[in-house]
Amino acid sequence: MDLDILVEKFKQKDEKAFESLYAMYSESMHGVIFNIVRNHDIAEEIMQDVFVKAWHKSDTYSSKKGRFFTWILNIARNAAIDKTRSKSFKNTKQNLDASFFVDILETSDNLDNTTDAIGIKNYVGKLAKKCIEVIELLYFKGYTQTEASETLNMPIGTIKTRNRNCIKELRNMVLN
Repeated sequence: MDLDILVEKFKQKDEKAFESLYAMYSESMHGVIFNIVRNHDIAEEIMQDVFVKAWHKSDTYSSKKGRFFTWILNIARNAAIDKTRSKSFKNTKQNLDASFFVDILETSDNLDNTTDAIGIKNYVGKLAKKCIEVIELLYFKGYTQTEASETLNMPIGTIKTRNRNCIKELRNMVLN
């Protein structure tokens, strides 16, 4: 079925459309969320919440503003970041074992394979190094723009401009 028709049916609360979109995007969403929260159970819970939220807020999606995947990906990313900032999440991370940190260190320099379910890694890899740095921090590691600014030792305005320009370049690559 055509994606536009599927999304329209989703917006009309068609359960089959929900199931189809869930099947299409759940693996990608889980990968992005997991890369931020670093816990499969929490990632699964957030992913389900994201799809329910998208279902309830489907009337806010507009194809004129962007692709459905991008819309739901942003919901997922924001939900994962919100979770990491929550008091309950921070409390569960107080007594972590060393394997948690070892895993973070092993995967911090490259894009995790779980986020590549849609093949975006190939496109990101074709961008300039300055774009890869910003996109990896903001979208694959869940950094805020302020955190990325501090990590890369750049003014926040530069981060925002690079992010906008690099995403535009990435969008042109993917859509052409």
